[in-house]
Amino acid sequence: MAEYTDLRGAGDEVPELSDSEDEDQWMEEGDEHETEERVLCLFCDRCLHSVSETLHHCQVDHRISIESLVKKHRLDDYGYIKMINYIRTEKCSVESLASCSGSVLPWSGDEYMKPALPDDALLQIDVEELSGDAACDDVSTWVQRAHEAEENLSRAMEDLHKLKTFAQGLVLNSDVTQKRVGSVAELREDEDEAYFSSYGHYSIHEEMLKDKVRTESYRDFMYGNPDLFKDKVVLDVGCGTGILSMFAARSGAKKVIGVDQSEIIYHAIDIVRANHLEDTITLIKGRMEEVELPVEKVDIIISEWMGYFLLFESMLDSVIFARSRYLAEGGSVYPDRCSISLAAVSDAEKHRDHIAFWDDVYGFKMACMKKAVLPEAVVEVLKPETVISEPTVIQTLDCNAVTVSELNFTADFTLKITANTYCTAVVGYFDIFFDRDCMNKVMFSTSPHCTKTHWKQTVFFLENPIPVQSGDELPGQITVCKNRKDPRALIVTLKIADWKQTYCLQ
Repeated sequence: MAEYTDLRGAGDEVPELSDSEDEDQWMEEGDEHETEERVLCLFCDRCLHSVSETLHHCQVDHRISIESLVKKHRLDDYGYIKMINYIRTEKCSVESLASCSGSVLPWSGDEYMKPALPDDALLQIDVEELSGDAACDDVSTWVQRAHEAEENLSRAMEDLHKLKTFAQGLVLNSDVTQKRVGSVAELREDEDEAYFSSYGHYSIHEEMLKDKVRTESYRDFMYGNPDLFKDKVVLDVGCGTGILSMFAARSGAKKVIGVDQSEIIYHAIDIVRANHLEDTITLIKGRMEEVELPVEKVDIIISEWMGYFLLFESMLDSVIFARSRYLAEGGSVYPDRCSISLAAVSDAEKHRDHIAFWDDVYGFKMACMKKAVLPEAVVEVLKPETVISEPTVIQTLDCNAVTVSELNFTADFTLKITANTYCTAVVGYFDIFFDRDCMNKVMFSTSPHCTKTHWKQTVFFLENPIPVQSGDELPGQITVCKNRKDPRALIVTLKIADWKQTYCLQ
């Protein structure tokens, strides 16, 4: 009989992924150039009518001369461009800019070659004229050249945009005819900008990749079950940096398609190419519900869709959509099973700091603040010794059968107490299983008793601690549903004995 692999003690390192260069920014179609030049100041929100007026404004109103900086640091064209983009990107002060010195300048990195503003007229200046004696002698010639440079840049960017669109169509068309396929991002309109833009930040992906419990579980599931993936077509929903797609490719998948709406997809393209997997992996930028895949059906769907308390972020909805639209008969979604559990908590210090604190704040009564603070569920790592009950499972999901409507649920539960103390909170966590058709089963838990993960645990504080004795059975009921105003947030209503409170995860 197959055994589960417990990832809590796994020692293998997650493969390090090389950094990729920023993808060029493409101009959007449909924006017409204004007939009048408008140049945004480097240090305030004021828009000026020309480059020369902008530089004059910086010198007079902000007491800093861009021309002097160019001369001081002996900047060439690239150094000047990087400095302008650095000022705009980092929003640095005049004082910090003026104090820069030495051979290594803060804008030396290649990341500052990317324009901070589209069509920035300040980037079209001839640096030799800026740093030379003629810089102030022939302003009209200078401005004219800036206009000409801007027009040339605009035409070049339009040509590049047309070339990019043509290349995307060529690659996708060749995929349909079974020719060589590279990784390509297909641009779509962003209808959930705030959520997806948060996943464009590198720190989030770094945190997830460094979560060894999470990442090694997926890796060991795929590497440990190559027969599942051999010659299969795999869909990775919310592919991020592409780590799961690459695991699948290395496990023998014939074709892997990764879909992600956030800007991280551009770096994933570079990562896939750097690892020479572009013949196997195709990446598409867009919402899962809106993109068209280059295949009719897939054999396996993989996704790391879990959020706090499992269901926060509602990404499982997209996996369910992909399952109903693209999963072939006999195919499977992984992870295929998951569960949510609750347990009682006793932590008088945390309760005092978070709730009782408001009873006396520097000699003032602020107890009314409890009504505002209490409904906010807290995500943190609990000390295992603070758990004072046996865990109870309140919901189990079969990812190959669950429907979106079933993600809103109500469940009765009983917490069997194991200590004589006070119950100050209820903790929620989840377990994940890679089970279906697996010779080597894998699971991991986000329980307080297991190795911590980036999901931590979700804590629901009680307004008033409840005295309990070992052996007591504390009855309760929980209702979990999406927030109508923000479908990615969760509303959780908890009843414990005669007490009831509604919480929000957002």
